[in-house]
Amino acid sequence: MLADKDRIFTNVYGFQPWAIDAAIMRGDWDNTKDLMALGQDAIIDVMKASGLRGRGGAGFPTGTKWSFMPKEPKPDRPNFPRHQRR
Repeated sequence: MLADKDRIFTNVYGFQPWAIDAAIMRGDWDNTKDLMALGQDAIIDVMKASGLRGRGGAGFPTGTKWSFMPKEPKPDRPNFPRHQRR
């Protein structure tokens, strides 16, 4: 089982407030800016190397799925998420 210290989000069991402000106060988003600074291709490569798979029946590799997303935003299509300032 994953140790609590290794969890990305600390409110896994929902015992704490779930709102974004509470998550920020817990530090859940502390390294998001650094992560996004890696760039789309590096993030996808890390996801592929991690071996993370979807929870659906086929268990499709997450990094592979993300690599299919268009890199450039188009108003009518979803794309790889870009960092947006709050």
